[in-house]
Amino acid sequence: MARNPERRTALVDAAIEVLADEGARGLTFRAVDARAGVPVGTSSNYFANRDDLFMQAAARITVRMTPDPAKVEQAMRPAPSRALVADLMRWLVQRMDDDRTGYLAMLELRLEATRRPALRDRLTQTVRANVDESARFHRAAGLPGDADAFLVLYLAMTGLLLEHFTLPAVLTGPESGYRAEATVNRLVELVVTRVIPPS
Repeated sequence: MARNPERRTALVDAAIEVLADEGARGLTFRAVDARAGVPVGTSSNYFANRDDLFMQAAARITVRMTPDPAKVEQAMRPAPSRALVADLMRWLVQRMDDDRTGYLAMLELRLEATRRPALRDRLTQTVRANVDESARFHRAAGLPGDADAFLVLYLAMTGLLLEHFTLPAVLTGPESGYRAEATVNRLVELVVTRVIPPS
């Protein structure tokens, strides 16, 4: 296997773009090579097979979605409160918006995981670890809401992000019938207000 780490990262990022644009079925070595602008056969020198490519894409998306610790520290400067939780959830949406390709690719990987047991196991471990770490962070930071409130917040935000990235007009479009003032920020506020107790 080739050992150039910068080239490997560029190829994995190209694979993420292919996943987001063409879905899991479109993720081939040839498609990755074309997206990365490298000679045909390059990616096959870096990845053992398509399963390896799926696994590497999942790992890279996790890295891309992990916030910068310095920005986390800055975000946590206000006193713990329900308002701070809402700010953190709006920041979460913004981070996912900033890497829309990565988020859509992760959705594709989740669907593909229903057909690939090894990928399902890897994603389950990764997502479970991320949720557990977020729950520990929530407790350690003294944010309001017990373990059940955190779990409901996680599930609600997962649903909100899914709608926002796949069918945004369902809740925020002019003909949604939900609320004229519905926006993603308003929906985040609604979720947090209904789930997290006041501090």
